[in-house]
Amino acid sequence: MLMFPKLSRSLCTLSVVLASVLAVNAQQADAASDLPKYAVEQFGTPPAIPDGALSKELKAAVQLAFVDSITQGSWGAEQTDALNLVAASGDPRLAWVISDLMRFVSSPGLTDALSEAAAGLLEIKNPRRNQWGVITDHLIAWDIPAPPGYLAFKRGIFTNVVPGWDRIFVEGDVDWRFVSWGGVLIDDRAYDRTDDPCNCIPAADNPEVSTADEATWLKDKDVVFGVEVNGEYRAYPRRIMEVREMVNDTLGGRQLGIPYCTLCGAAQAYFTDRLPGGVKRPVLRTSGLLTRSNKVMYDVNSYSVFDTFLGTALTGPLAKKGIQLKQATVITTTWGDWKAAHPETTVLVEALALGRDFDFRNGRDADGPIFPVGDVDPRLPVHEDIIGVLTASGQPVAFQRSKAITALKRGREVAFENVRLQMDGGGVKAVDAKGGDLGSHQAFWFAWSQFHPGTALWPN
Repeated sequence: MLMFPKLSRSLCTLSVVLASVLAVNAQQADAASDLPKYAVEQFGTPPAIPDGALSKELKAAVQLAFVDSITQGSWGAEQTDALNLVAASGDPRLAWVISDLMRFVSSPGLTDALSEAAAGLLEIKNPRRNQWGVITDHLIAWDIPAPPGYLAFKRGIFTNVVPGWDRIFVEGDVDWRFVSWGGVLIDDRAYDRTDDPCNCIPAADNPEVSTADEATWLKDKDVVFGVEVNGEYRAYPRRIMEVREMVNDTLGGRQLGIPYCTLCGAAQAYFTDRLPGGVKRPVLRTSGLLTRSNKVMYDVNSYSVFDTFLGTALTGPLAKKGIQLKQATVITTTWGDWKAAHPETTVLVEALALGRDFDFRNGRDADGPIFPVGDVDPRLPVHEDIIGVLTASGQPVAFQRSKAITALKRGREVAFENVRLQMDGGGVKAVDAKGGDLGSHQAFWFAWSQFHPGTALWPN
């Protein structure tokens, strides 16, 4: 964690208004008009947003205060003067860069100064509790645009903290505003070297498995993620996935990459074979970064960043090739129900849990998302479990899990367009009219709805 010396004075107000600092479009648009009503109700009305370029002086101030301070590992009078210049600019877009630096600051004095500057630009009361989270929540909820040259500033901050991110922070189809540090380092170990220790969330490649009868360490009530490919079944215990968060496996003759985002309550299974000619199998790893409280995964071979929720390559060689990974269904259930329905199942061995036994859902995350997500569609509670899938028309739809299971157990049809839900191994999966797998998975409502903002909801 980077430390800065505690400031001896709080942010001061410049005596002269620096009108020439920024070329601004003085006309104020109705910034709230395009926002969901619930976002304005929760966060208030956003400030006016300029659309001009940054002046030479202001760009230099941003570089000095936010990038050079990280590079030098210190904060002095020059940085304070530069922060004052940024704070006096009246440009809310620059609050994004302030937020980025705040994520790595542990000095209370500097945190207060940065928070005060960002709050002033956003015209909100200076938050004193979880300052970084409050500032970032407002930025996301109000959809404040990034300042010109934002990626270069952000790259300078992040790659000076973790050099391994230098191949992550590149141009691509990524909204870099939402990307922040998850508190861990990048897993950049080569394929099938996942026994090597790392100061990261350690993915598992080609994990050892056992039969159901041999898995005496699992209790019937333990949560597992069940996957079936070509008639072969495997259970991935949540206890293991909360430690590993990423598994590269082979099942039913197919290669899979299986991310689990503890923050989103979502385990997904992506086919990583049968890709267009010349594409080497993506080997998925955890980057140590988040976007709106969802893990950012990448391919350790090409350093292409993927949208974890959608399976779309966003940067690098795989993005240029338009790689979109297809999903297999993941059924969230209990070990007792899964093995009763599929006694032939294999299961990952206990050693892969590395002696740890977490339950993030009922512990760390019990009170809601611990990272900023901005506004959340209010149709369901943020941590409500849903079964999400895309219809044949491309329409995302979320089925409220509790109500869907109740309906299915009563013999009612649960359907939307071509999608039909059915019980399997104590959990729920989505199939088409012929019983074909549609690649569904369970997730928290806040995660599904923010990555599928136009989602339909069953029952509506």
